[in-house]
Amino acid sequence: MKSDSVVSIKALSCTYPGGVEALKDIDLEIYRNQFVGIIGQNGAGKSTLLQHMIGLLKPKQGEVKVLDTDTRSMAVSQLATKVGFVLQNPDLQLFAPTVREEVAFGPSNLGIEGRELEERVTSSLETVGLGNQLESFPLTLSKGDRAKVVIASVLAMNPEIIILDEPTCGQDHKGNTQIMDIATSLRNAGKTIIVVTHNMDLIARYAERIIVLKKGRIHMDGSVREIFSRPEELLETHIKPPYITRLGQRLDDCLGREETYLNVEELGESVVRRACETGTLPAGHIIPKRE
Repeated sequence: MKSDSVVSIKALSCTYPGGVEALKDIDLEIYRNQFVGIIGQNGAGKSTLLQHMIGLLKPKQGEVKVLDTDTRSMAVSQLATKVGFVLQNPDLQLFAPTVREEVAFGPSNLGIEGRELEERVTSSLETVGLGNQLESFPLTLSKGDRAKVVIASVLAMNPEIIILDEPTCGQDHKGNTQIMDIATSLRNAGKTIIVVTHNMDLIARYAERIIVLKKGRIHMDGSVREIFSRPEELLETHIKPPYITRLGQRLDDCLGREETYLNVEELGESVVRRACETGTLPAGHIIPKRE
């Protein structure tokens, strides 16, 4: 395994009772400090793959290593210090009467106490913007803030890898942005981020790499721009690129160009540039980007 690989999966297959093949011969490396999006239709194998990464499922065929250690040799509690997992529904991970106790639960079970425990709790909550909610009852918070409490609970364990399973499900636009901005800040701080989502717009804006699953196999794996530049192949999994990417592809078809746009800013800059090149918009009319 390469020195900067934090998750290494070799020839992993998984068949559930009844003969359902959930994963088929998966080979995968995820590298330190990457922001990876895993996408695919329901039943593609995403959840089964995640459960192998966090140790809830142990390989019967193939091998899964996390930070150079075979997951079969580690208990789930041991893996929790290496891989943090945030469920789609934050309420399933909340049980303590206060936010402070919720975030302290994991590290205290590792034997951490006193000043170090308090520092982990306060630091984790400040990272997610909830430093003023220590004594709040978690379930009275908004769904977005409940998700942040779960993320803080994971951070308090100080894992190197953080997996978020549909973290923006049921959130409004503001909540989506806040959660993904937190994930980005964690990546910038050195964490490896793995996000499973059906929201292609968020993947386009935040991730750097996409892994596409189809019927238990890796169908595509590459940079975000590379994956979304192959819409026909992506459509084989019944997934479409982000709306802005599809709009850009339609415009490029009319203009005889081939570019892949991941956000409205990129598309806007291209349209203005094209207008200047063709003389339909004088360069002096371009408003400079505000710093």
